Amino acid sequence: MEFKRSQRVADLLQKEIADLVMRKVKDPRVISLTITSVRVSDDLKFARVFYCLMGEATHEEKQTALEGLNQAKGFMRQELGKRLHLRFVPQLSFQYDESLDHGNKIERLLKELKKDE
Repeated sequence: MEFKRSQRVADLLQKEIADLVMRKVKDPRVISLTITSVRVSDDLKFARVFYCLMGEATHEEKQTALEGLNQAKGFMRQELGKRLHLRFVPQLSFQYDESLDHGNKIERLLKELKKDE
């Protein structure tokens, strides 16, 4: 099975951005943040980075983390340019990953059903 280049670049970006957030970005707003996935356009010019927060996060905490990521966006692109051998470093946009919250909600509902039985 062949993988598209954009998928390989997305995997590489996910690894590198996660490392940058964990080790290099000193903003306290992004401390409890995890990069869950990255989707890159076919022309490699745009990357949507999905993140989640540890534990139950309020809307304000999600917004604060997004502000921290957007503040560090320029630094991350600069570091990615140094680390990766790409002609162009993609424009980064960040989006909260709702799938983990959805999974936790389903799990909680299933536990409640099991309790009631």
